[in-house]
Amino acid sequence: MSACLGLRGATTADANTKEAIVDATEELLRQMVASNQLVENDVAAVFFTTTRDLNAEFPAVAARVRMGWEHTALMNAHEMDVPDAATSVVRVLLLVNTDKSKDELVHVYLKGAQHLRSRGATQ
Repeated sequence: MSACLGLRGATTADANTKEAIVDATEELLRQMVASNQLVENDVAAVFFTTTRDLNAEFPAVAARVRMGWEHTALMNAHEMDVPDAATSVVRVLLLVNTDKSKDELVHVYLKGAQHLRSRGATQ
């Protein structure tokens, strides 16, 4: 039976520039899609967040412009400003319609965000 499940991912941008934010987000999205055998029709909505130091561009530009996700709901926001938290981080929450179970989903953490998955669900 198909369910709508949350698929997490995170990466870091090399700089606070439009290109760096969109490049990092595109790389992350493409890896999440490939690792979970997804197509746009599987994706119900996408939530993007960045740490407050990344504000040169909306991460959703990667999905809409570079990947052509014209029919998917996209939302951008900033993360909470927690002392000593990692910086330059782009996080993605894909809500996907799937027949897979939660433990079959492949969450993707790239570059400087690889350690975030081991810190717990709040990261």
